[in-house]
Amino acid sequence: MSRAQENRPGVEIPSFRLIGPALGQVRDLICQSLAAPDAQQELASFVGRLRAGSARMLRPGLVLLAGRCCGTLSEQHLRVAAMLEMIYHATLLHDRVLDEDCPAGGLPAAECRWGNETAVLLGDFVLSHVFRMAADLESGAAQILARIAVQVCEGELRQTLQKHNWQLSEAESLDIVGEKSASFFGGGYRLGALLAGADADRVEALARFGFLAGLASRIMDELGGAAGTGDRPGLAAVHLLRTVDPADRARVRAMLEAPRTAKRELREMLERHGSLEYARARAADYAAQAAQAVAEVPPGPAKGALLETARFLVDPVP
Repeated sequence: MSRAQENRPGVEIPSFRLIGPALGQVRDLICQSLAAPDAQQELASFVGRLRAGSARMLRPGLVLLAGRCCGTLSEQHLRVAAMLEMIYHATLLHDRVLDEDCPAGGLPAAECRWGNETAVLLGDFVLSHVFRMAADLESGAAQILARIAVQVCEGELRQTLQKHNWQLSEAESLDIVGEKSASFFGGGYRLGALLAGADADRVEALARFGFLAGLASRIMDELGGAAGTGDRPGLAAVHLLRTVDPADRARVRAMLEAPRTAKRELREMLERHGSLEYARARAADYAAQAAQAVAEVPPGPAKGALLETARFLVDPVP
């Protein structure tokens, strides 16, 4: 599910109805945290747009669903869920500068009018409040949250260093996805289970579920753009580059460099060589592995919502 899809106004993740009131509390906590007394009035519009941009609250929802699978939700769940959403929006602000373009979701039009310098500073502003909130977390949760932030930054750095590397292997491409995107999912489920007092096996099972579901979701996200991220090949493009005749690879690379201008031709080539089908099959396999990872979790409404969320990530409702 792409950033545009997950933040599309008026459309909710069906399985999140189980945690709807808690998600509302998380939204309020985000706004309260960023609208502290020391914040200047100029930031009020940014805080309002941040709230508007958190339409689906995907990452907070992961924390809360995992918590419900393992017990009851606490104030720590709400705080960690808010912090994950804030980290995510900080990465959107920084992506706006790294991509030299407006991101697909989050705070679309607003970020563009602020400009690069302000976008970086606003991202830092959000992260500074995350650091302040982390001081009130129990040490285990704070360590996991820090690890998520490090993995996301490492993935972003690796992606930037591999920019326009069309020799990237499938394993290398998936490693970047794992660090930059799937770590958010796996970490969210790990935090939710840990804060609910789950035993080590249950925590690991839910963390694995989240990571695998995150991989599946990101692969499908890349398919929405046909080529991948626009600066490195996604799974379908990696498959295409190793499948086409050597004489055609230069033309494929040229299309990948400018995916918007060659979108139709590139998609036709991806379909003709079975690359889209290959990527969809890999995503479906990761989703199946995710479901298997929580096979031992007792059935119930929370587990049902968990599995429904994974299906939604791979095949979102229009």
